[in-house]
Amino acid sequence: MCGIVGAAAERDVTPILIEGLRRLEYRGYDSAGLAVLNGQNNLERVRAAGKVSKLSEALESTPVNGRVGIAHTRWATHGAPTDRNAHPHICRDEVAIVHNGIIENFEALRETQLAQGYEFQSETDTEVVVHQIHRNMQGSGDLLAAVRATVAELEGAYALGIVSCNDPGRIIAARRGSPLVIGVGIGEHFIASDVFALLPVTQQFIFLEDGDIADIRRDSLRIYDLDGNLVERPIQRSELAADSADRGRYRHYMLKEIHEQPRAITDTLEGRLLDDHVLEAAFGPKAHDIFSQLARIQIVACGTSYHAGMVAKHWMETLAGLPCDVEVASEFRYRSHVVTPGTLFVTISQSGETADTLAALREAKNLGYAATLAICNAPESSLVRESDLTLMTRAGPEIGVASTKAFTTQLVALLLLTVATGRYHRLDKAGETAVVEALRRLPRSLEAALALEADIERLAEQFVDKNHTLFLGRGPQYPVAKEGALKLKEISYIHAEAYPAGELKHGPLALVDTEMPVVAVAPKDDLVEKLKSNLQEVRARGGVLYVFADAGVNLKSGDGYEVLRVPEVAEVIAPIVYTVPLQLLSYHVAVLKGTDVDQPRNLAKSVTVE
Repeated sequence: MCGIVGAAAERDVTPILIEGLRRLEYRGYDSAGLAVLNGQNNLERVRAAGKVSKLSEALESTPVNGRVGIAHTRWATHGAPTDRNAHPHICRDEVAIVHNGIIENFEALRETQLAQGYEFQSETDTEVVVHQIHRNMQGSGDLLAAVRATVAELEGAYALGIVSCNDPGRIIAARRGSPLVIGVGIGEHFIASDVFALLPVTQQFIFLEDGDIADIRRDSLRIYDLDGNLVERPIQRSELAADSADRGRYRHYMLKEIHEQPRAITDTLEGRLLDDHVLEAAFGPKAHDIFSQLARIQIVACGTSYHAGMVAKHWMETLAGLPCDVEVASEFRYRSHVVTPGTLFVTISQSGETADTLAALREAKNLGYAATLAICNAPESSLVRESDLTLMTRAGPEIGVASTKAFTTQLVALLLLTVATGRYHRLDKAGETAVVEALRRLPRSLEAALALEADIERLAEQFVDKNHTLFLGRGPQYPVAKEGALKLKEISYIHAEAYPAGELKHGPLALVDTEMPVVAVAPKDDLVEKLKSNLQEVRARGGVLYVFADAGVNLKSGDGYEVLRVPEVAEVIAPIVYTVPLQLLSYHVAVLKGTDVDQPRNLAKSVTVE
């Protein structure tokens, strides 16, 4: 959530800051701003509620230029999305700050600072940080020392970028709980929330670790750890190209990313399958020793990733014969736990910086789990660095806030995990071979599902004037239905809920009428006849059904029924394939309603606060 960009260079940094903010728009935000030290080493600031384009327009009428500066896109937590609450925040025209995260003890700090004569211009928690830095600079005047003293007084999560007219030519960066990277250029340095912001100016990055404070100048860099020791952090080269996040021929990033799924899944499988088996070493050199001793799986995730975990529970218990529990990360750390010996703790996150998931991982390390494994799309992320084992999903950049290819590649990764662990339990050689063959066919199956787009676009017209939608599925298709409902509500703002189809008679049937579309997923499996009976319950109450059904399922379009045929696929990969039509349905409904598909209101791509 939010985005930070900063630069210290021998050129005007304002264009670099603006382009960096544009490249961070996918994270979600509601205001933007920047502050630079001009030629006289005075702080000049421009802020605007709304999109980065509004900030650019403001700069046209009030241009600012300088060789050191910081910029920010804000997603409101404390205070409404207004100009005065936008970052950077400035104290007495001397210190400017940008901040991601939440300061939990800001109220106590605010009361103390008011008594000391500091005036507040915003409703944010961030403003207490800049006042505290200013206060701690009194006497020594040293910005680094003041930041060190300040972060020791903060409770909560933060990524900080700070500049001061009393210490020009310098950016101080600090992180705890929120991601921050340093870009290394030729005679210049940058900071950002993630590498995408800086790809036009560098591909060399240093990933700060929790507790790090960096002293950054144009031609020098020093990093100190939590204990104040000078440390070396490795420089890593990003393989992403500067244009890797372009939309290309697609109208929206989300549509592009839906269509990228066959390629993304091919990349996820590459090097992980050999002949008829899954390569255990893909999970890391310690995988064999850990997997061979497992007795249970605990999965923790949020949102879409949680739905992936729900599908994995079915696979783990049905195919692998391993007990599996799935829990929402935001609940995990706030209850007591009984940990079964030999339990693998699995976290799932697209960004690897999801605050609740990271906190759950850190809690798990104190609870006696056998090992930890991260399934993630960001190799440099905190989640990956802090886990014993990892499996990267290789989805590539996902810019649309509503996750698509990240979800399906997570499912593929979880199915690989099911096979790799299941061979020590219930899964025999023939079963593994069948799963591997299905995975090899999966990209082609997804291409066939994508070919339904024209029919789905036509179907979407039936949803535009509706206020509610019910999604149904059974077995491993229930979490797929939940994901379909989530997508529709995220980007079209239609209220949508999902239920196991067998639960209809236990309440949801009361909602069914001609104004509430009911969407069902019906692959050919052992539960399809039960599902058909549930659908009859809907028709008997006058409900209108839209069913994505396998070609071999005996359902026909007719009065109250609209059946779209999904190409026949192996049962084990059906949850992955049936996800795609639901993504396309949500997308085309949102387009017809005219919503902001890639940046839906009130949502952020990377949820880095609790």
